[in-house]
Amino acid sequence: MVLKTGWRRVSVRYFVAGFLALILFAGGYIGLLHLSGNFHTVISGELYRSAQPTPDQIERYAQQYGIRTIVNLRGENDSQAWYTDEVATARKLDIRHIDFRMSARKQLTGPEADRLVALLKDAPKPILIHCLSGADRTGLVSVIYSNQVAGLPEHQAERQLSILFGHVGIPLISAAYAMDESWHQLERHYGIDG
Repeated sequence: MVLKTGWRRVSVRYFVAGFLALILFAGGYIGLLHLSGNFHTVISGELYRSAQPTPDQIERYAQQYGIRTIVNLRGENDSQAWYTDEVATARKLDIRHIDFRMSARKQLTGPEADRLVALLKDAPKPILIHCLSGADRTGLVSVIYSNQVAGLPEHQAERQLSILFGHVGIPLISAAYAMDESWHQLERHYGIDG
């Protein structure tokens, strides 16, 4: 009996240690995403994604990747410095700036997605899309672009809406699960088997 109790204690310790290590790893990874601006290539030469970029980051992305359009998924916000700085930097660099307001907590409808797809098709490439963290709204738009504009298969496009980019889509726990629900709804809207 004592031996079993000892093994249980050891098992619980390993479980707790493993769980804490996982939390530390996840926290470190999300911190790294934050420090890097969560900038990633979606489709080279066409679409890039990021968290809210600073003016310096916009200049660097324009120089390194030739960005010609910025799609701001946070929406117009003239009273905020981040917005006025972004618009001024885009103007200075002759980058087209488009506002498309979305909420990470609210599903994107089929007609809204159709409007977004048309906007993305018509925008000068390469495009930089961003929201606040570059994870949820940006993830959904990356999936939509990859599948509906670039024609990538569903399984490949869906990789853009994942923990790898900081998106946590867990029903009943994550408010950003609305982005996952949006894509499931849009699969039906676009006639994708899903």
